[in-house]
Amino acid sequence: MDIKEEIQRLKKEKNALILAHNYQIPEIQDLADFVGDSLELSRKSAGQDVDIIVFCGVVFMAETAKILSPACKVLIPSIEAGCFLADTISGEDVRKLREKYPEAVFVAYVNTSADVKAEVDICCTSANAVKVVESIPRERPIVFLPDRNLGKYVIEKTGRDNIILWEKGYCYVHELISPEMVREAKEKYPGALVIAHPECRPEVLAMADAVASTSGMIRFAEQSSAKRFIICTEKEMVYRLRKDIPSKEFFPVSEKALCRMMKKITIEGLYDSLKQEQYEIDLDADIIDRARRSIERMLEVV
Repeated sequence: MDIKEEIQRLKKEKNALILAHNYQIPEIQDLADFVGDSLELSRKSAGQDVDIIVFCGVVFMAETAKILSPACKVLIPSIEAGCFLADTISGEDVRKLREKYPEAVFVAYVNTSADVKAEVDICCTSANAVKVVESIPRERPIVFLPDRNLGKYVIEKTGRDNIILWEKGYCYVHELISPEMVREAKEKYPGALVIAHPECRPEVLAMADAVASTSGMIRFAEQSSAKRFIICTEKEMVYRLRKDIPSKEFFPVSEKALCRMMKKITIEGLYDSLKQEQYEIDLDADIIDRARRSIERMLEVV
């Protein structure tokens, strides 16, 4: 049996859609109907006439797909594919913070669980976080969670001094990327521009020629006159860039910039998920409704 051919057969048989995040291994990206960031994928899938969505990413991403496509069966090939950043905060944590900051507007990065999304006022992505925050009256304090580095970037860009950060929250992959790694990469690839994800540490962002979400990285590279780029995010993003823009060169800032949770998704796991229809994302209707509202408020702004 050719497992890739069998996956394609099962996909047609079950009227399924395969989504793959930019950080997935190349073989998974090549099998997917759509490749992108988590919200981008969930929004695309919401407009498709399918019965099953298989989300090759981490659990919070599959939850977002379920929130936006509640009538579909949403599967994830590995239930162990969690997210360190999302796991730093819970819905209960948000409720406690609301008691402490009753006047604040709560803004949550989409890299959070459905339970957290259901408790906040509005969501944001790394691409639109600044716009979302700027849409809130300046006199209102903001609790921004969970990524402290993205929060610091937003504070710098908006100049607001009334943003409260969830200091426990960070992505370990982006936290790992250091100024030394960037310097070494610049020496190794002379003349290359540096594009950094806003989840990186502030000192890394200060060294970048551009700060962008994963989708923003593609746009920047397409529009730039430069031919070589150092990519400061999870290393598999380089595969997506090389595939989409073959006329230019892309290099990971380090081979160490690797998400272990994303690598829980394998070809074999994708096949088993389709064949056995495992592991299904199951969310309470109340959580879906409240979480969808926080996402819809974001979409109204941006």
